[in-house]
Amino acid sequence: LAHNVRPETYAEINNFYTSTVYEKGAEVIRMLKLLIGEQAFGKGMDLYFARCDGTAATMEDFIACFAEVSGRDLSQFMHWYSQAGTPVVTARETFDAASGTLTLDLAQHCGPTPGQPAKLPFVIPVALGLVDPDGAKIDLHLAKATPATPQELAHAVFELAGSARQLVFTGLKQRPVVSLLRQFSAPVRLDARLANADLLTLMRHDSDRFNRWQAVQTYATNLLIRSSAAVRAGGAALTDTALVQAFEAVLHETLHASHPLDPALATQLLSLPSEADIARDIGTDIDPDAIYEARRTLRAALSQALAKSSGAAYAAMSDPAGTPYYPDAASAGRRALRNCILDLLSAGATADSLALAQGQFSGADNMTDRLAALTVLANGGAASGLQALQQFYAGNQSDPLIVDKWFALQATLAAPGTLDHVRSLMRHPAFSLGNPNRVRSLIGSFAMGNATQFNRKDGEGYRLLADVVCALDSTNPQVAARLLGALRSWKTLEAGRRGLAHAALERIAGAAVSPDVRDIVTRSLA
Repeated sequence: LAHNVRPETYAEINNFYTSTVYEKGAEVIRMLKLLIGEQAFGKGMDLYFARCDGTAATMEDFIACFAEVSGRDLSQFMHWYSQAGTPVVTARETFDAASGTLTLDLAQHCGPTPGQPAKLPFVIPVALGLVDPDGAKIDLHLAKATPATPQELAHAVFELAGSARQLVFTGLKQRPVVSLLRQFSAPVRLDARLANADLLTLMRHDSDRFNRWQAVQTYATNLLIRSSAAVRAGGAALTDTALVQAFEAVLHETLHASHPLDPALATQLLSLPSEADIARDIGTDIDPDAIYEARRTLRAALSQALAKSSGAAYAAMSDPAGTPYYPDAASAGRRALRNCILDLLSAGATADSLALAQGQFSGADNMTDRLAALTVLANGGAASGLQALQQFYAGNQSDPLIVDKWFALQATLAAPGTLDHVRSLMRHPAFSLGNPNRVRSLIGSFAMGNATQFNRKDGEGYRLLADVVCALDSTNPQVAARLLGALRSWKTLEAGRRGLAHAALERIAGAAVSPDVRDIVTRSLA
């Protein structure tokens, strides 16, 4: 289903409202600002409004304003709008201790997508820095033979506009750790093959907050991919002492450092990659059950090892009794970290963690804390979880947005009986196929947010989705088509599930479906 940020053709315009158009489109504009600088970007926006206000402006009109004020040729930049797919940037380094030089070879590649077998190079800004093993910043000095513009050196943002580029850094007393794509400088995937020790250094010391988070994600993803492979082979899931120590360091920095870590950032650093993230990086022959077991085991190990420090952090992030709720950023960060820690503690499935969740559920004065506690209780599977769900609904049944959250939470439970429970919830008085938000909250959450139960080995999850899509198509084809997006990655599943998903798609294709649904199912089967 890959398409450009600005598609050139379409079978059904309703299917254009995608994250590629909106989210990637926004990233491309942010990348343009990085390339030409904040001042030129501001002038370009002013010119665009002055010149194009009240007109049916195109992307060419928009980009032309920035080209004019910056004096840059942005014709190659337009490849971001005309080519589909996510470029992969590979980075390989060689350090010569004798000469004190680090050679960094960068290359880009974008694989074929429907209708576009070959791609031209993109303009990719690569923001980078060098970090020593203790976390200190290293000044950048390029070899004289390495061409670079003064602006690139001043801002440490190097443009990769061809298929490859080499940078040679000099004056190094020891091998540094390279921090690449700082601040997510381009919407690409990075293949840097950093060693675990390098990832741990970035995780603890990188001054770039995005790359601290990315280092955690990369380290944990690599571990969980190996772990899920071990589970599929009949072995035990893996744990990791170094990751435990890194998480412990995050908690210590948040609570005890002279310059404490922002709780909102700490929340991100303590969050493992999702099952969907791991599946995406595996890419082929995916077994959702193995991924779930690998992630569950690692969460349980982290919960047990960090119980003491997590408990202290939970208490430190809790407001004193009687403190009024306040929706400022600092308070939101503390709530986020508190609930992240509650979730981590619950992975150990101890009586103490469930009691903590029950106390938070009963005493919460805001929906954020209450829903987080309810999620822990519901996933605990005990009678207290069922009671809390009933209590939550009884107290909020008049608020449709909160009822949507109630349906979505139950749809994403990893318990074996969730699919049958979803079917029963479809008969709930508050559910109707005529309510698009309710359909998205229950069926959409189940299909897109519950990897193990939607992808059941017996194919019942796919059959449920096909039932709903066919039933809904005659009255709301747009929502039906959106739901069908849950099967967009069916070809990446292992053979058994792949065959069952294919059968569900063929069944939908054989029905008298709308252009919206036919567009998605045809492209999915192509």
